[in-house]
Amino acid sequence: MEAAIVLYPSPPIGHLVAMVELGQLILTRHPSLSIHILITTPPYRADDTAKYIASVSTTNPSLIFHHLSTVSLPPSLTSSSNHESLTLEILRLNNPNVRQALLSISTNFSVRAFVLDFFCAIGLSVAADLNIPGYFFFTSGAACLASFLYFPTLHTTTDKSFKDLNALIGIPGVTPVPSSDMAKPILDRNDVAYQCFLENSRQFPKSAGIIINTYESLEPRAIRAISDGLCLPENVTTPPIYCIGPLIIAHNKKGGGGDDVSECLTWLDSQPSGSVVFLCFGSLGLFSKKQLQEIAIGLERSGQRFLWVVRNPPAENNTGVAITEQPDPELESLLPDGFLGRTKNRGLVVKSWAPQVAVLNHESVGGFVCHCGWNSVLEAVCAGVPIVAWPLYAEQRFNRIVLVEEIKIALTMDESEDGFVSCDVVERRVRELMDSEEGDSVRKRTKALQREAHAALSEGGSSRVALTELFEKWNQLG
Repeated sequence: MEAAIVLYPSPPIGHLVAMVELGQLILTRHPSLSIHILITTPPYRADDTAKYIASVSTTNPSLIFHHLSTVSLPPSLTSSSNHESLTLEILRLNNPNVRQALLSISTNFSVRAFVLDFFCAIGLSVAADLNIPGYFFFTSGAACLASFLYFPTLHTTTDKSFKDLNALIGIPGVTPVPSSDMAKPILDRNDVAYQCFLENSRQFPKSAGIIINTYESLEPRAIRAISDGLCLPENVTTPPIYCIGPLIIAHNKKGGGGDDVSECLTWLDSQPSGSVVFLCFGSLGLFSKKQLQEIAIGLERSGQRFLWVVRNPPAENNTGVAITEQPDPELESLLPDGFLGRTKNRGLVVKSWAPQVAVLNHESVGGFVCHCGWNSVLEAVCAGVPIVAWPLYAEQRFNRIVLVEEIKIALTMDESEDGFVSCDVVERRVRELMDSEEGDSVRKRTKALQREAHAALSEGGSSRVALTELFEKWNQLG
């Protein structure tokens, strides 16, 4: 019977894309394997995954997508704007569909492993019931994984919420993290998402292994602490860790090219080497109109060349996360009067989306202002482009601490207490990134890690060795 690996990503496109990349990586090393990917209909419309899935299916038919039946949220949650809670509830209700899919696949294939996204941890019990080895694929970094492995221990040390603790949190292998910078869904211990993430964290030790999208020389302290068992209680065994990254999205997420792609890259072709700062904030992040105007003023005053992806502001009752479909913005009405005309010789503003990997790898790009999503961080590292860290949601504030204090490849965008960033701060940080000793320091560090990333993926490199170990484990299950 043909051997198969089943992958179970969380619905948001960033998680889906990372899991698809894992599937493609597996196929490049073991093309005889059959890769099956379970697709959950997202509880909100953030980015159209259908075009992306269609594009992948066309270019790589060895990846087989299984669309699970749509489940309905209870009325109490359907109007919620907390995208983590919505996602976690959908995944909880999804378990019967996951079970049915695994049973169906198992009739024709020998399923060697069931690989789950961290959000999908509740599905681990389904794999256990069917006697299928369950693995986690952690789509953020090792430091973030260390924090979630240690989360149940932290939960028992205080009865306060992290948002109210006002203290530095000590996590093995990680630089001390301000309590308010812990991952957003776990800031309030009375939040449903907090309890779900706590339970998900308790599932890690029950798995057959944890696959991480990182590499050893990027996060050596965190990886060592996890491997040495320091993040779990003494009587709990840490499962094997496989650092197989960096997995980089090598193709267009939207599926296909188009004028927006060619406009960006053609414009970059006309700019001097290393002169452009790229501003882009992921598939969910949104800014208010007032914040967009401050960014524009700061960019104009900085005198630096820039490529800026602008999305529409959130609705008044929205939390700043794009959980509904977003139309393209009307730039003239959102940005300061005359801004586009005054900056047209050194700046380009594009609507909603840009081909991020291609942009970061363009010779003209010398800096990246980003939201600290882990996919974007790895893309920047592999392109050798330093970062100004401006986190917006999820675990991004935690990632910022790691990037600035531990890995040292980023400058921080200083916010006011309410999260607002003034034009003066934007101006100063963009200048410092592109033209200062501090900016030069993080640039050199990023370039060094770029070389180490390529080494990790090369024959005999740490990530290649880890992947081989994982395959050997799966082969033993045949």
